[in-house]
Amino acid sequence: MYIADLHIHSRYSRATSKDCTPEYLDLWARRKGISIVGTGDFTHPAWRQELEEKLEPAEDGLYVLKEEYRIKDETAGASAAPRFVITGEISSIYKKHDRVRKVHSVILLPGLEAAECLAGKLETIGNIHSDGRPILGLDCHDLLEIMLELNSESIYIPAHIWTPHFSLFGAFSGFDTVEECYEDLTPYIHAMETGLSSDPPMNWRLSALDGYQLVSNSDAHSPAKLGREANLLDMELSYKGLQTAIQTGEGLVGTIEFFPEEGKYHYDGHRKCHLCLSPLDAEKYSGKCPVCGRKLTIGVSHRVEQLADREEGFVLPGAKAFESLVPLPEVIAASTGHSAASRKVENQYYEMLTALGSEFSILRELPIEDIQKVSGRLTAEGIRRLREGKVERRPGYDGEYGTIRLFDQMELDGMDGQLSLFTGVEMEELSRMETAAAAMAVPDHSSEQEAKQRIEGTVDAGGDEAASHQLTSVLNPQQEAAVTAISRTINVAAGPGTGKTKTLVAHAFHLLEERGVKPTEMTAVTFTNQAAREMRERLESQLGGKRFISRMRIGTFHSICYDILKKSGLEFTLADELEMKDTAEEVIADRELNLPVRQFLRQVSARKCGLEKETESVPAEA
Repeated sequence: MYIADLHIHSRYSRATSKDCTPEYLDLWARRKGISIVGTGDFTHPAWRQELEEKLEPAEDGLYVLKEEYRIKDETAGASAAPRFVITGEISSIYKKHDRVRKVHSVILLPGLEAAECLAGKLETIGNIHSDGRPILGLDCHDLLEIMLELNSESIYIPAHIWTPHFSLFGAFSGFDTVEECYEDLTPYIHAMETGLSSDPPMNWRLSALDGYQLVSNSDAHSPAKLGREANLLDMELSYKGLQTAIQTGEGLVGTIEFFPEEGKYHYDGHRKCHLCLSPLDAEKYSGKCPVCGRKLTIGVSHRVEQLADREEGFVLPGAKAFESLVPLPEVIAASTGHSAASRKVENQYYEMLTALGSEFSILRELPIEDIQKVSGRLTAEGIRRLREGKVERRPGYDGEYGTIRLFDQMELDGMDGQLSLFTGVEMEELSRMETAAAAMAVPDHSSEQEAKQRIEGTVDAGGDEAASHQLTSVLNPQQEAAVTAISRTINVAAGPGTGKTKTLVAHAFHLLEERGVKPTEMTAVTFTNQAAREMRERLESQLGGKRFISRMRIGTFHSICYDILKKSGLEFTLADELEMKDTAEEVIADRELNLPVRQFLRQVSARKCGLEKETESVPAEA
């Protein structure tokens, strides 16, 4: 069985890592366990020259990195040398049927000679020197025709077919049918790349796609992103075997997928306003952001819904298998509460590769008990949950990647100690016990009214301990409206004892959990220290610890302003009552004012508030 990632980029493409070189692509393919990797960017002359220098022929139509360029690294273990196949992506921007079309295409070629030939032809049409993924004013139909005329063994695949801005079915610049784009050459299209924001079940909903092979690739802009989507192949290791698998499905076993919600265009939304909407909710606002009024970015889920002729949940008979995975660094991060980019996660990642082998073997095949010996219980448990599909998904939107959660914060804070009582296979038994206990403890909230009254993910099981972790008890309709409102400004008018603090806490939680607003972007201001403490404690309780909330500014007007002034470098001290009284007495004596101290201070305060009529007795300098 081979794993292939065919759509990637070199360092000559815009917004790519400088490490996108043959050496590092080879190294990371070995770390990941990828057998065949695309070269990307065959049109760029400097990249082709580098490929010719550093690669040597292997099996028919495939290449391997020359031994002198191979990076020796213990994290790559004894993995077999990955094969390279010549590939590239082309961006076509042109006008067709009175609309500007923007479509990306992936092309696979049987060798560097074929790449030289096709690049030479494309150079007469547009600039192929400035970007590894050239932008050409070339109709996709004509691009396909040129490719077929020059080399009939070439493979053409419409890239990430649902991406809103640059794809075959893109909401903003694509087509509604394959035939509309490729016309008489449609029979020469045999495969579709689903992209990160869709998976096979979403594509099965279009009967028009039944005859196409569904392939998945990473579209990686850095070597570390290789394999976030890939293809599973059981074929002869050669270009011919690859061509047969992609064009006919013979040898294409299935695909490895992102969870589509993790893709950055799954749902509709507006990133600047932290607004993520399901297709149904987006329809309510007629495609306009209800916060700022600008146009929403229509996501993949919405676009699939527009073109689908089958209901959600339809399973295509005889369809290829697929697996939904999350890159191992993200699993480690989700299982430990750290950032995927943190040094701790990076160190554990490399330790696991060194001790256990390639990333795909860890995620897909190794026994959990073996993983636990190296990674610890939490990461091993996270991988077990991933394999079983027990993940919580928050959809991506408008260029913002979605998130996949394997544990909530309370589990991360408490599970490590809990699991330390158990070893080996007892973990699996513990998990079954926890699931059974949860099922017995959680009551059936079947009524819609009861469901709407709860904004948190946990349900009160009846005990004081469970209740202590809830964000709120019951929200009345007015409170719920305030909590879920998405306007930029919200005015909540309420009297004493009506739950203002509870509503404010719930709204903050809603912004953090549902809208994806970062803690560092939020400031919560209260009138009293007691209210500020209460807000902080409730959020800490619901989110499972202080680490998350420590990045959010919560306090009274005075405490927050004091903190801002201190951090700005301003030197000052706060006067207590005794200091104010002494200062007031000095001013009264110096100015020979006939005023009691208390009245003088009251009038100073009034002047600061702009109440001039009440401060006639106070000198302006005061």
